[in-house]
Amino acid sequence: MDLQKRPEPTAPASVKPAELRASDADRDRITDILRDALAEGRLTAEEHSERVEGVLATKTVGELDQFVRDLPVAHGPRATPAYSIAPNRPTAGAIPLEPDDNVVAVFSAAVRKGRWRAGRRIHAYAVFGSVEIDLSEAIFEYPQVVIRAISVFGSVDIRVPENVSLRGSGAGVLGSFEVKTLDGGDTGAPVVYVDGLAVLGSVEAKPKRGKLIADILDRVTDRVSERLDKSLRKHLDR
Repeated sequence: MDLQKRPEPTAPASVKPAELRASDADRDRITDILRDALAEGRLTAEEHSERVEGVLATKTVGELDQFVRDLPVAHGPRATPAYSIAPNRPTAGAIPLEPDDNVVAVFSAAVRKGRWRAGRRIHAYAVFGSVEIDLSEAIFEYPQVVIRAISVFGSVDIRVPENVSLRGSGAGVLGSFEVKTLDGGDTGAPVVYVDGLAVLGSVEAKPKRGKLIADILDRVTDRVSERLDKSLRKHLDR
């Protein structure tokens, strides 16, 4: 019996780097660049928001590059940021022991969101319930805010603007305690510290993409206007 010769399998075509699937870390890297460009006055708030939305919808590494192609960082080494990194713990004596606000959910749901004033210390308790603390539109009256989150068979979800710093220290006991570290792109950015415990529940804190503190944006705009005024005066003095 004649044996039919089987064709040898062809090697898969090589994939170009730009065609590789983008990871969450790749998208975060681009959004950080866009955030810095906003703080430097290279992008308007509307342009920044549109580009961030586009970044979150991309699938490949090559598609990500188009969102920073017209920024200096895409054509050379990234400059060292002018802001200092926020400390991992709040300044001693800056935060009172008693909370300014208690958010409690027992077999229920509690929400803090919209335009509200964030105190220096906020306590959140979720017992067989859910707590949502959204600081994306909040008014920050203090440079440091501490949120103590306790979750027992419940969930505490915390969202912060992109242009603040976020730090966390806590533990999960048969549960999940997750805080995504974030450094704000402005020297005047507040720092939000999240600590606490999750017992058979969850505590999560992370930035809300596309959301920025308006008063920080105003300060950035003022600095840009000030630089433009100085440049104009130098031109007129010549």
